[in-house]
Amino acid sequence: MTDKQTHFGFETVDESEKARKVAGVFHSVAQKYDVMNDLMSGGLHRLWKVFAIEQSGVRAGSRVLDIAGGTGDLSYAFSKKVGASGQVWLTDINSSMLTVGRDRLVDRGVLLPVAQCDAEKLPFPDDYFDCVTVAFGLRNMTHKDLALKEMHRVIKPGGRLLVLEFSKVWKPLSPVYDLYSFKALPIMGKLIADDADSYRYLAESIRMHPGQEELKQMMGEAGFDRVDYHNLTAGVVALHKGFKF
Repeated sequence: MTDKQTHFGFETVDESEKARKVAGVFHSVAQKYDVMNDLMSGGLHRLWKVFAIEQSGVRAGSRVLDIAGGTGDLSYAFSKKVGASGQVWLTDINSSMLTVGRDRLVDRGVLLPVAQCDAEKLPFPDDYFDCVTVAFGLRNMTHKDLALKEMHRVIKPGGRLLVLEFSKVWKPLSPVYDLYSFKALPIMGKLIADDADSYRYLAESIRMHPGQEELKQMMGEAGFDRVDYHNLTAGVVALHKGFKF
């Protein structure tokens, strides 16, 4: 792999091509994203997100940035916590996901600022947010190190970053988890979303994502302090938390 190449699942592609391919995946799955999340995780993704919110320290008046916020689950929950005196931004690089998220929020009677933007080039001032979250989006970013540095830049001193992401499962469970990921997920994707390939990519992208300790180190290198993580569901998912001081 050359300096200008990266991974798209198990495939090696040019960096410019990855952005286009990832966009295609999420344009394809946007309308069925929430249904598939419930099916794939047996509803556990909702509990993982509740745990992340509990770890956020967000309260009335806080400013929150939801990166790769997709269909708006976290943004909606944070809007209830920050109240009228706070602010929650829903952002995503993918217009289809962002449209679904915005419409869902409106249907719930919640109006939030929404921005389509690249996490590697955030259009926000330095030291602005009390909390930045990215749930199940970091693994799709081409330059994770640059994105983490941008997240650090926009967080206020004393604020925190939460990264909720699929991670390295407890080793004895790996054979069963692999069977489920590479056999069952594409079948569900085909039946529910009429798209087996996108869910095959999602399974591959999880395997290519940094493990718990590697991501912890990356967050430290991006400037975060007191970085730690919680394994959830035997490491299927991990919540990483870091502070800016």
